[in-house]
Amino acid sequence: MRTENAGLSRGLNSRHIRFIALGSAIGTGLFYGSSESIRAGGPAVLLAYLIGGAAVFLVLRSLGEMAVASPCAGSFGEYANRHLGPLAGFVTGWTYAFEMVIVAVADVTAIGVYMGFWFPDVPRWIWVLAAVLIVGALNLVSVKVFGELEFWLSLVKIVAIVAMIVVGIAVIAFGLGGGHAHIGLSNLWDDGGFFAGGADGFVISFAIVMFAFGGTEIIGVTAGEAQSPEKAIPGAVNSIPLRIILFYVLTLAVIMSITPWQQISDSGSPFVQIFAGVGLKSAAAVLNVVVLTAALSAINSDIFAAGRTMYGLAERGHGPSVMCRVSRNGVPWVTTLVMIGALLLAVLMNALVPGRIFLIISSIATFATVFVWMMILLTQLKARRSMSAEEAASLKFPAPFWPYGQIVTVLFMAAVMVLLALHESTRVALVVGVVWLALLTVVHLLTARRRQQRPAAAAPADTPAAVEEPAGISG
Repeated sequence: MRTENAGLSRGLNSRHIRFIALGSAIGTGLFYGSSESIRAGGPAVLLAYLIGGAAVFLVLRSLGEMAVASPCAGSFGEYANRHLGPLAGFVTGWTYAFEMVIVAVADVTAIGVYMGFWFPDVPRWIWVLAAVLIVGALNLVSVKVFGELEFWLSLVKIVAIVAMIVVGIAVIAFGLGGGHAHIGLSNLWDDGGFFAGGADGFVISFAIVMFAFGGTEIIGVTAGEAQSPEKAIPGAVNSIPLRIILFYVLTLAVIMSITPWQQISDSGSPFVQIFAGVGLKSAAAVLNVVVLTAALSAINSDIFAAGRTMYGLAERGHGPSVMCRVSRNGVPWVTTLVMIGALLLAVLMNALVPGRIFLIISSIATFATVFVWMMILLTQLKARRSMSAEEAASLKFPAPFWPYGQIVTVLFMAAVMVLLALHESTRVALVVGVVWLALLTVVHLLTARRRQQRPAAAAPADTPAAVEEPAGISG
């Protein structure tokens, strides 16, 4: 592996980027975490996914505007640094890296749960360790290998979800299966009505719903390694609404129509539970393979996103310069190894608190995710306000509803933050989040003061300042 910074490899095409976005958005939050949101909000969780999805779409359009105009490694951390200042860039970048670590911990935790379907007596941490080592090793090969792997893993998920919807509709229409549960669309409004969880349950469900959408912002991170960002990014972003309706709303409507929402537990994936509950054991086993694939795909995307974000931070002097080192294949191997090391904490946590870890981790991830989304919106607002009328008119992919849509979405994200404090099980996330942001602020102020006191010196040959990008980019 080379020690000099030769630049990232532009090995991702439009097909890769679309499916990387799918891989991060359709993962543990849907296949496992949806059981928590259903239990909180009842059938009304469908409306929560639509509202949350609309907000996320506006976040991604705002990010897409900046990513198409100025594609770079680190993406929104760099944009925040450029438009809101070094502290905002530092905090945004490292919070996103933190988010990806936490989300990946949730994903590998889900793998331990899924494997319990076949091996209930084997400790979870064994499966967690295997997943971390396998996916981590694949991320060290090359970005093209990563892109292809993510394409096929995501394709499995998409085909499986579509098949599950088709089979689920057949179960509803023809009463297939031998389970005891009542089957039919009336499950969505019987037993307490559509808002069966009450106003409180509906509102609280947003804390888990927003976690499910976490990772979609990886679209911006891929811009630094996209072959044609001006084509790939808009296509990936504009596919979000259809994805939300198909993969979240329609899927969960089928699930709750087959199994009354009160009978969905958090002991496994609701996707597997519904078919096991109606007597289709073989379908349940196949779906368990699918949800395992989905979790591996999400971990794959998480490692990629965190590694590239830390690489971008190091390029701007917001992280150790060693994080700029890349392999001969254009992979930032140091940051990938850091991510793998961080994920080994998931092994320890699954060994110590296997029963409570997922809700804690998903709540912390929600805080980090929503904070990053707020910073993306604030950055885009500042960037657009600083443009002349001619510059704004020349944007290739302008965000819609500017500026009122962005302002309303910022307020919505702030409300989700407040929600975390209202529920005892998620309150720890707000505490951890506030401590994290305070710690980052202190670290940035100390390092900034140290840089000011240090006499100017020539940059060493292996630092980002000495390298001209994109001269080292390979295809």
